[in-house]
Amino acid sequence: MRRAFVISILALLAAAPLFLWGAAAGAHEIKPSVVEVVLGADGRFQIDMEMNAEAMLAEIGPGYDDTNDSPNAEIYDRYRAMNEAELTEAFRADAQRVMDDFALRFDGRVVVPELVSVEPQPAEDISVTRVTRIAAAGPIPPGSERFTWSYPEAYGPIALKMKREGDSEFRTWWLSDGTTEQSLPLEGLAPQRTAVAVVADYLWVGFIHIVPRGLDHILFVLGLFLLSQRMRPLLVQVTTFTVAHSITLALSLYGVVELHPSVVEPLIALSIAFVAIENIFTRHLTPWRPFVVFGFGLLHGLGFAGVLTDLGLARGEFLEALIGFNIGVEFGQLAVILVAWLAVGIWGLPERIYRRAVVIPASTAIALTGLYWTVERIGVI
Repeated sequence: MRRAFVISILALLAAAPLFLWGAAAGAHEIKPSVVEVVLGADGRFQIDMEMNAEAMLAEIGPGYDDTNDSPNAEIYDRYRAMNEAELTEAFRADAQRVMDDFALRFDGRVVVPELVSVEPQPAEDISVTRVTRIAAAGPIPPGSERFTWSYPEAYGPIALKMKREGDSEFRTWWLSDGTTEQSLPLEGLAPQRTAVAVVADYLWVGFIHIVPRGLDHILFVLGLFLLSQRMRPLLVQVTTFTVAHSITLALSLYGVVELHPSVVEPLIALSIAFVAIENIFTRHLTPWRPFVVFGFGLLHGLGFAGVLTDLGLARGEFLEALIGFNIGVEFGQLAVILVAWLAVGIWGLPERIYRRAVVIPASTAIALTGLYWTVERIGVI
């Protein structure tokens, strides 16, 4: 009993922050930036970026998934509290430093882009991360044959899309370490990546979308884990979830199914709460649980689709990216299950004690988080 009491206390301490963490996420999450580079036939280049301008101004880098963890958190919050006009003015005042950070080279010659426009997108709720659209441009040195891009580590993960004016589509690279360079010839054939390289790129995107960035998906998988001490029923649920989200992810990316995020996101939050509440009132895996999981998996697939849509997949890399992303998501889910098992499953507690010490407190915290998100995403709070 003493061991069960200790585990119960540990479970409560581990589960309680979930609600606080979930309630505080939103505005403090550092999301990957999307950068488009177009090399024009008129001798100039254009850069369009969608990024967290507040994090850039506060110099909060990729070492922090949450801005609250940074020593510059207070600076970030001051920028976050600004309206669109104030943020635009603050960014323009610091624009030279930001532009100097870009390492654009034409045959090794550095060209610093000039800021063209800053457009913070309206955000009625400061609890949600604000995206700012930034445009920059500059001249292409005469006679240049190759363009090379690199960027500072402080910018964090970037989806880099490059093309020359007249190309049918962008080439997309996922850059995560802040030092990787990608290049494009100014004339001739655009570089083709191997299928293996594309799969590997998007496998990583899928994995980090679960661990550490996908708190809602982590909580859903934990909800599945808590009701199944035995591995086989758990794997049945996770496999069902994977098949379902793979279906809607593919259908959404191919334009067959489309549902607005304002509908999808609250339903995803509600699915988290539902599974956790069922854990509290149900002692064993019910016959209908896999069907419920399949239905919720369809919803989560629509949520995943938004990630890949934002990256702007090239048509020639569509299938490979889809496969890689799905594999990465699956690995992320398995990583969550492994950590959960090492935390509580490895103790081999009797079912009665496991339920009282682990399932009830953890499921309660997950349910509260899911319900909070549901209300928040509907826009009530």
